Amino acid sequence: MKKIVFFDIDGTLLNHEKEIPSSTKLAIEELKKNDVYVAIATGRAPFMFTSLREELGVDSFVSFNGQYVMFEGEVIYENPLGQKELTMLYEQASTKNFPMVFMNEKEMKASENEHPFISKSLDSLKHDYPEVDLTFKDKNKIYQALLFCEENEEVPFIPKDNAYHFIRWHDYSCDVLPGGGSKAVGVKKIVEASGLKLENSFAFGDGLNDIEMIKEVGTGVSMGNGVLPLKEIADYVTDNVDENGIYNGLKHLGLI
Repeated sequence: MKKIVFFDIDGTLLNHEKEIPSSTKLAIEELKKNDVYVAIATGRAPFMFTSLREELGVDSFVSFNGQYVMFEGEVIYENPLGQKELTMLYEQASTKNFPMVFMNEKEMKASENEHPFISKSLDSLKHDYPEVDLTFKDKNKIYQALLFCEENEEVPFIPKDNAYHFIRWHDYSCDVLPGGGSKAVGVKKIVEASGLKLENSFAFGDGLNDIEMIKEVGTGVSMGNGVLPLKEIADYVTDNVDENGIYNGLKHLGLI
């Protein structure tokens, strides 16, 4: 029975220097030789990992934590944030002087210039500071936004109607997703499109935004450098990303 493996990017495919370990490249090559389908599942926007997809030869991905899904080069699922709710959140954030960034599949725009929280958060992804454009969110489908604030400062903005929710990924930043949105939704879309079965799916991740995906797939693996809540629900905990974590994990599972 053919199998499929989903990989998170930051802290999973990429190490803390944002490089692909040589053992990970070798593992992906061996998976393909063994006729195992390889896909990416990330919180990043598609334009933020084009070179990675090309380097690994991967054509299917879950991006924006499940809100924009591509299978073999074709978009199969889109779930943008509601414009009314997004405008309301932006107005609330502005009263606290919390900046935001808005993203579609091609680009991102910031609500203000030279804010240290935006700089430090995006620097951790080795991504440049975006241009400022306050009209961008009103003219485009926004699949994910970023709210920049310190831990727990987002709590007063959590809507009672579940129109959107937050996932913290940095000391100074949260992803803003549509209510009910997660990597797990995107993973199911690709599994369905591929004609494979969920019980024959595997996933590797390290962050809070991987929890739903790790629960959803047949076998969920946490990296050794993963957050504790993820390790607690994973079927298996492999080694750290810089200690051949992906290669060793795939070996343990008998996929390579």
